[in-house]
Amino acid sequence: MILSSVSQALAQFGTDPRFRAVFWTGIGITVAVLFGLSVLVIWGAGALVGDSVTLPWIGTINWLDNALSLAAIPLMIVLSVFLMVPVASAVTSLFLDRVAQVVEDRHYPGLPAADAVPLGDQAMDTLGFLGTMLAANLVAVILYLFFVPLAPFIFWALNGFLLGREYFTMAAIRRVGRIEAKRMRRRSLGTIWVTGIVMAVPLSIPIVNLLVPVLGAAAFTHLFHALDQRR
Repeated sequence: MILSSVSQALAQFGTDPRFRAVFWTGIGITVAVLFGLSVLVIWGAGALVGDSVTLPWIGTINWLDNALSLAAIPLMIVLSVFLMVPVASAVTSLFLDRVAQVVEDRHYPGLPAADAVPLGDQAMDTLGFLGTMLAANLVAVILYLFFVPLAPFIFWALNGFLLGREYFTMAAIRRVGRIEAKRMRRRSLGTIWVTGIVMAVPLSIPIVNLLVPVLGAAAFTHLFHALDQRR
């Protein structure tokens, strides 16, 4: 069931231009968000200290704002590398309904129209997912320091759980509603978690990791239908 869901998602990504359209849209919005955040931080770093600062025993410094702004540039470049995947995952979750519909059009024809998730609910879910993913991975950094050999496994297990939880729930909500989606998730937690880990492993590979949000949304749409048929 897991391998079938992932392999079908991979096959459709390679042949369906609608998948690639969602991918490039998500990447474009992600780059725009990170660029805007970088500009804000770089400008804010300089604005924080003002045009000049008077320090004890040193006197007035007129270049500190420019120095802080310049220092913020490499910092934001490094942060953007780490933030690219979680932000792309959150942004793509806004387009999950479109990805799921593309999957269902090809593999599950004849289904009745899915219930539309209100835009406000999608936005709240997206922000909640992004916040949880960032907070959990920041906490995990501490574990990486204490358990260095296990760091990759901790990363895959943690992000596999988060990806599986979010994408399965959002795929299921369209068909069975939020309450039943949570029940299904609890009943099949192990299967969903393992599928999430399969999708989380490519997160360790630069460039390839940007494909994970769209492929994950498609794979969990397949997984939902498989579990729903079993149910």
